[in-house]
Amino acid sequence: PQSGQQMLSSQLECVQSIKDGVLEEAKCSESDRVALLPQQGSAAETRTQSALKLLQVDTETLYNKRHSEDLYVTNILYEREVTKRKVTEAEVTELVWKLCLAHSASHETADLFMTLVFELQHLSFEALRALWQRSSFKCRDNWQPLIDALPSCATEACVVLMKDLIASGEVEEDKVEYFFWSFAFIPNPTSGMIESLAPLLESPRATQSCFLGVTALVHRFCSAHSSCDVVPAVQSVMRTLGEFLRGNCTVQDSEHLSKMQLVLKAIGNAGLAAASLAPALSSCAALQSQPMEIRLAAVQAFRRIPCSARVSDSLPQ
Repeated sequence: PQSGQQMLSSQLECVQSIKDGVLEEAKCSESDRVALLPQQGSAAETRTQSALKLLQVDTETLYNKRHSEDLYVTNILYEREVTKRKVTEAEVTELVWKLCLAHSASHETADLFMTLVFELQHLSFEALRALWQRSSFKCRDNWQPLIDALPSCATEACVVLMKDLIASGEVEEDKVEYFFWSFAFIPNPTSGMIESLAPLLESPRATQSCFLGVTALVHRFCSAHSSCDVVPAVQSVMRTLGEFLRGNCTVQDSEHLSKMQLVLKAIGNAGLAAASLAPALSSCAALQSQPMEIRLAAVQAFRRIPCSARVSDSLPQ
């Protein structure tokens, strides 16, 4: 059709009658006109009229205020009835097999995967480790259901297993990154999770996602625990990060500079837990012989540290 010609024109009008908050009547009129041969002016038009009318109200179905105590507001994501039965490793192994056999894009697969996540939450670390030994296989489309389900489990046992899989190199590099980024979204971190992950920061192969994922977990933990700075696991993480600073963030080459920037970003990520490193950060920022990137990163690392820990006379002028 030529530009500017309208092939379809539609119109809908409805009139509603509402009484005491209840819709009593609705009348609608709709017309649709389609241009068949625009050049010749021919068109097809349809007209539809509909009417709805309330006939009766069943009083038994009306909301009863006496039952309001049974109502509550909640987030519907991943909500399920709390199971009281004991979940066994054999049952979860069978579930992984079912996932492998199910069609990847089916509703059955989605339901089975959600069930797997919830059942993992009931397993101890020992049961999870045994499950991994039996269910670490890949499905025919190269999918490992257990690897994808572990980050959504969010229990201490699941985190410890993920840490062991990372340290032993039993999972592929892209999945390792997936594990680390998932730590930032664990809703209720524990000190045991942090204690388990802390040694990974000392590995020469520790990546950006390792530093940022672990410190994001520390930040969320400290947001829920006012005295987190006295928790040994948190102190271990911050002590490791502090050792990277070497007092004033001195760097020898471009590779070391890049690592120092990452460490400073991780310290800023940790938030409340980084208060003990405030003097060192001030020294890093104040030293004029330092590269400007390092001095700026040191200042930015203060972004989540409480004001009470920011000693004014130690900050650069």
